[in-house]
Amino acid sequence: MSLISDIQKDFGTAMKSRDAVLLDTLRLLKSAIHNREIEKKGKGDEASLTDDEVLEILKREVKKRKEASTMYVSAGRAELAEREQAECVIIEKYLPEQAPDEEIEKVVISVLSKFPDATQKDFGKIMGGVIKELRGRASGDRISSVIKEKLHS
Repeated sequence: MSLISDIQKDFGTAMKSRDAVLLDTLRLLKSAIHNREIEKKGKGDEASLTDDEVLEILKREVKKRKEASTMYVSAGRAELAEREQAECVIIEKYLPEQAPDEEIEKVVISVLSKFPDATQKDFGKIMGGVIKELRGRASGDRISSVIKEKLHS
């Protein structure tokens, strides 16, 4: 079952449950997906999105929620920060399980073995290889810190 159909099914369930946060969050996700389909169609591509494209949207939405939550906390608006965090939890349900640090480290070591004389200049190539291998199962921050650690050791 695709991510879009999972979201659509959960949206129908949320309509019946009357959970406002869940319903609003799924409505926002559906809107973001629909906007991406329109954008894609406008470029002359096929309008349907792949699961990888939907994952990109979901990750972007999670990042927005985390940034907003941080800003609300610093502004003393705890109730709004809690709402953003609740939305973040709902969206993360659709993301793949995050890889443990040990797995990230193994993948980084594997990719680094392809660059025997790796320096900081090769960071982008290494990062790209690790991201491709982990396929959305680790955030860029986590991957970046492991790469930097390995390059400096």
